[in-house]
Amino acid sequence: MTNPQSQPEYGPEIVTFGETMALLMPTNGKGLEYSSELHSLFGGAESNVAIGLSRLGTRVGWFGRLGKDPLGRMILKKIRGEGVDVSRAELTADAPTGLMMREVLMGRTSVYYYRKHSAASRMNPMHLDGNYIAQAKILHVTGITPALSESCKESVFEAVRIARKHGVKVSFDPNLRLKLWGIEDAREVLLELAKLADIFLPGLDELKLLYQTEDWNEIVSKLRELSAISIVKGGDDVTYVVDADTITAVPYFKAEQVVDTVGAGDGFCAGFLTGVVKGYDYAKAVRIGNLVGSLIVQAEGDWEGAPTWEQVEAVLNDVKHIER
Repeated sequence: MTNPQSQPEYGPEIVTFGETMALLMPTNGKGLEYSSELHSLFGGAESNVAIGLSRLGTRVGWFGRLGKDPLGRMILKKIRGEGVDVSRAELTADAPTGLMMREVLMGRTSVYYYRKHSAASRMNPMHLDGNYIAQAKILHVTGITPALSESCKESVFEAVRIARKHGVKVSFDPNLRLKLWGIEDAREVLLELAKLADIFLPGLDELKLLYQTEDWNEIVSKLRELSAISIVKGGDDVTYVVDADTITAVPYFKAEQVVDTVGAGDGFCAGFLTGVVKGYDYAKAVRIGNLVGSLIVQAEGDWEGAPTWEQVEAVLNDVKHIER
């Protein structure tokens, strides 16, 4: 990226990048049309994962392009404040920060995007720092970024190429967003990225669309054609680990209350990738991911409910909170 800040003494173990947008939500439970007060938040799949990783004690870097405007500056400061390395992020005067608005009415979440021609959509491969990617253990990318523009798509494939060249594992969450592109275009790009990944993190509903089948056995057969280990979210109260020989079902953690389901998948990725970096086997790493996802949905916002590693250990060890 241009205008880099100083690099940390120890580089990130995990690097990710993509669009982060400002987020406005009603404060009073009313719809956007009738609310006079809005929360000012922010969210983006990759920065959600980065913040989740940082809270869990993993060294992580996030980069992207934000507008040189109040929203962009706010986002950059808050991501940095969560302990994420943003030394390769950029504020640009050429385009604005993207915006999304969200409301929950009668239990149904609706999201409205204002991201066309945003600063993030103008990313191109020249904005990548190859050395920064090469020093990481894992590069985490999603299917949202290549949907933003042709140059963003080129950037994702170039980042993956750099990672593979230097032995950096590639983690890929398809994060299928049909508001951004049609299923035919999405299928071609996302399945190609799945072939290049070491860790594939799809949802079961996404796989049904990508592979054009409802048949679980056929889906498993397709997954086993990949070189990646596949972690399939959204099963019947379980997450599946699918490799060449076995399928392991890892049960969910039951949430005490569900406040906001947005960000659950990103929280899962943060927990799972933390487990991978710690050297856990995939089933144990998935268990961490399931737990973090269940905690995320119990708070409002995309990432605000992300736990610390101490909180995760307390739940795993059934440690009760005592206030003295």
